[in-house]
Amino acid sequence: MPKEYKLGSIVMMKKPHPCESNEWEIIRVGADIKIKCCKCGRAIMMPRVEFNKKLKKVLVY
Repeated sequence: MPKEYKLGSIVMMKKPHPCESNEWEIIRVGADIKIKCCKCGRAIMMPRVEFNKKLKKVLVY
């Protein structure tokens, strides 16, 4: 069952970022998902399939 998320949602990933935060904001949605770390501002892009595997939960829809 896929979790619901959209542009601007805050999500928690399974593994924390090296800056010790695991909260990310979704800034692009499509075939790829672009997310930005809420603590340090680093942005990464990953395929939607990989994102869905690494997603733990949606904090703010």
